[in-house]
Amino acid sequence: MIALAFDGTWDGMLSAVFDVFTRGINHFTEPGQLHLLRPTEPLPLFADEILHVEVTDEKVARVWQGLRRRLPAGPLSALTVSFLSEDAAMDTVTLRYILKIFNSPTAGKERDFSDDDMLEVVRTARRVRGEAHRMLQFVRFQKASDGTYFAMVDPIHNVLPMTLDHFTDRFADQHFILYDRRRGYGYFYDGGEPRLITLPDELSRVASGFLPDDIMAEDERLFQRLWKTYFKAIAIPERKNGRKQRQDMPVRYWRFLTEKH
Repeated sequence: MIALAFDGTWDGMLSAVFDVFTRGINHFTEPGQLHLLRPTEPLPLFADEILHVEVTDEKVARVWQGLRRRLPAGPLSALTVSFLSEDAAMDTVTLRYILKIFNSPTAGKERDFSDDDMLEVVRTARRVRGEAHRMLQFVRFQKASDGTYFAMVDPIHNVLPMTLDHFTDRFADQHFILYDRRRGYGYFYDGGEPRLITLPDELSRVASGFLPDDIMAEDERLFQRLWKTYFKAIAIPERKNGRKQRQDMPVRYWRFLTEKH
């Protein structure tokens, strides 16, 4: 087995593909032959060689251009979306997928679902898109005293980039912060281009996902009370179905839902 240590980014993935071809080992597409290694991942027990992947703009551009020529828009989107799963096991699957696409003498390899790697990329992309869709449903913004709206999220997959366009379009005339607690980053939008931010100092104050009273807008407290009252009023106790509710609204989202507090 040859292990390739990369930085865990998409650019690192494309650079690893470039290095595999440069070293002439692009035919290693069977399980156990190549292994992509993230910085926090322990070394595999049976690695014969460990190669360190250097990320360069040239490598990234050449591999990406090659993928765009060989893959239709749908499969290309599925490939990039599946990478947002952040599943370390998917790294090597993705590497083999890309190698097989380049190695295939004919077009259409991405539709060969008898190949486990082709199938797993599609399945993973479906799971990531499902998580992005749920985030659109369950995000709750709160208004701060300065007029900025704030929402904390904690998705399983790294779907914040996939959902940002939805929120900037829907709240185009509002300032807001959408923050991923698990990954420690978010976006601030003030009507222009969303800016990537981190909140290392302020995070402890909003770690619960709710704004403290001293920075919450006065009318926000009123709206939260009204929303909770409405939520309780429309509930029919006789038709309460906890199992169905958990199925439609996974419990992991409840911590940031106003109506659940």
